[in-house]
This record gives sequence, C-alpha cells and structure tokens, in this order.
Amino acid sequence: MGSGQTVTVFGAYGHTGRFVLAHLRERGFVPVLSGRDAGKLRALAASVPGLEVRPASVDDPASLDRALDGADAVINCAGPFAVTAAPVIEAALRAGIPYVDVAAEIEANLDTFTDFADRARAAGAVIVPAMAFYGGLGDLLATAAMGDWTAADEANIAYGLSSWHPTSGTRTAGTVSQERRGGRRVRHTEGRLEYHDDKPTLLKWPFPDPMGTREVVAEFTMADVVTIPSHLSIPEVRTHMTTEAARDLFAADTPAPTAADEDGRSDQTFVVDVVVRSGGTERRAVARGRDIYAVSAPLAVEAVHRILTGQTRTVGVASAGEIFDASDFLRALSPHISLELPGEGGSRGGATAASGGRAGFRISPHAG
Repeated sequence: MGSGQTVTVFGAYGHTGRFVLAHLRERGFVPVLSGRDAGKLRALAASVPGLEVRPASVDDPASLDRALDGADAVINCAGPFAVTAAPVIEAALRAGIPYVDVAAEIEANLDTFTDFADRARAAGAVIVPAMAFYGGLGDLLATAAMGDWTAADEANIAYGLSSWHPTSGTRTAGTVSQERRGGRRVRHTEGRLEYHDDKPTLLKWPFPDPMGTREVVAEFTMADVVTIPSHLSIPEVRTHMTTEAARDLFAADTPAPTAADEDGRSDQTFVVDVVVRSGGTERRAVARGRDIYAVSAPLAVEAVHRILTGQTRTVGVASAGEIFDASDFLRALSPHISLELPGEGGSRGGATAASGGRAGFRISPHAG
C-alpha cells in the first residue's frame, strides 16, 4: 500500500489520468493534481475533495518544481509526450524523485532513453517510460516469455483489440508522431529502428481463445519496439493490430471511449499475445483484460509502488521488463488482467498471410 506517500499526477484530469488518480487512492497514495489547465484541475478537485491542486506548465520550470515539491514520485499522464516528457523528467531530476509515464509515442520514448540515460544513471535516479498498455505490458510479457533465454531471434506482439475508440490525447499524440517521422512508418529490424514507406500488409494471427484466428495489420508498430530492445537481445521485434481496431483508429468519426461500468471502463476487451522465438523453439505469454486506457493505471501505480519500496533491479532510464521482476509484476496485476505465462499454455501455430495482402486504409499516424 502507498502508506500516505504523495504522488504528483501531471495531466490528472485527462482520460488516463483519472484512472491513475483513482487507482492511486485505492492503493493508499495521496495524489497531487497537476496539469496545464487550472480550470479543469479545480473541477476535478471539486469531485474528489481533499486533494491538493498545483497547476503547472511544461514551459514554466518553476511551476513544475512547485508541482513536484515534497512529492515521493511523479506520474506523467499528459500527452503529447514529445512535448511533456522531457520537462517533467527534468523537474523530477531536480526534485530527486522517480518519474513514470504512460507514453505510447515511439519517438518520445526513444528520446527519453537517448537523452536521459547517462544523467539518470549517474544520479541514481529512476525513470520508467511507457509504463502503460503499449510499451509496458508487452515488454513485461516478452521478458516473462524469455525466461532464462539470454537472446532470441524475434518477438511478435499481437494486439487483439475488440475495438479502439481513441481519446483526444491519442489523436493529438498521433499527429505529433506523424509529423516527426514525415509520414513514414517505422519498424525494429536487424537490431535497429528503421523508417520506411512500405505499405501495410495483412496476416491471419492465431490468437488464443476466446478470440481465435483473426486478421491483423502486420507491423502496426507500437512502443514495444523501443522498450523491448532496450534490454532484451532480440533483433526483430514486430507488433500487429487487429484490423477492426485499426479501422476504428483511422476513422475520424470514431467516438471517444465511454464508460460502461461504475469504474469508468469502456466495454472494449483485449488479448495481447506475445511470442518469442529462438531457432525452432517458441515461448508464449498472453494477457487478457478490458479497456486499454484503464489498465494503464494499475501498471503505472504498481511501478511507483515497487520503485518506492525498493523492488527494482537497476537505476537510470529503464523499461518495465528490465527494472522489475516481470513475472512477479504481471501476477500482481491479477485483479486487472488474466495471464497465461510460459509452461501454462499449449502449442500454437504460426501467422499466415491473409488473402488480399495489402491493407486498404492509411497507416495510423501514431503507429508504425
């Protein structure tokens, strides 16, 4: 439990920020509400009495320092992270507290590893980017699947989403990523990130029950291509997305997620199927759950809990699978996801090319 420790939530009034706020309180932490819009912060505080409000802007370092003053940690939920991550990390380094974010942006996460690794390590600081559904969960599953392997030939992370109703923050972050990469796609191959103009293709992916074999957009690249290679020796890392979810994301008129239960979760369900291969041997890890935005909250809050209680393996900038015991961390999420880890499941077949080959829609602006 949080035992009254204080955690500043930057972007507390956002869609994911509200889930994080609620989960922090459930775990016994005392959230501090922060973000750029003072009016939204006050409205949020009125609905959750007793919490302190500290408006802050990423272009005002002094305001960020006030927001983090006396806090034990900070969780950044405010995208686009290409804009917010670096200033909030700088403030966390000045305050001497751990930083966790829920960034799904590939380039923003890469910037965090590139720009802060040496400084954070030298300072003994802890910075964990992408501690969310995209980037964090896949990394934990891949790490658990690797087990005692020190290297593998490839990792495939297939996202079986029943739908994807993006938040306004997701759409804004996607626009920023699209602009940064000049409309190109990105993949992790031969041990490095590669930008390219190849058209997306379709595959049939054999998801475990209850989803079964579904069509996916192949190499629909997500933040896992940054987090997994940051610590695992896997030269080929590929992520794939069910076509229904991809089409939802591409459509300009897809509505934002709406609450379907008392906790504010939508009715979206997901299966994340991770397969790592070494030679002719495959290992698999699977997570099933509901609402990709809501499940980011227990991921981020469990990370803060483990950092503050010394359940970490390294310092500096580190992904979830590197800094935490992946299998133990995943099992701690059992109230929120169901798991199938190596040794617990059966055999699987391989992915095959779908009829039609090329996907008949534009690639997502924030996926690869």
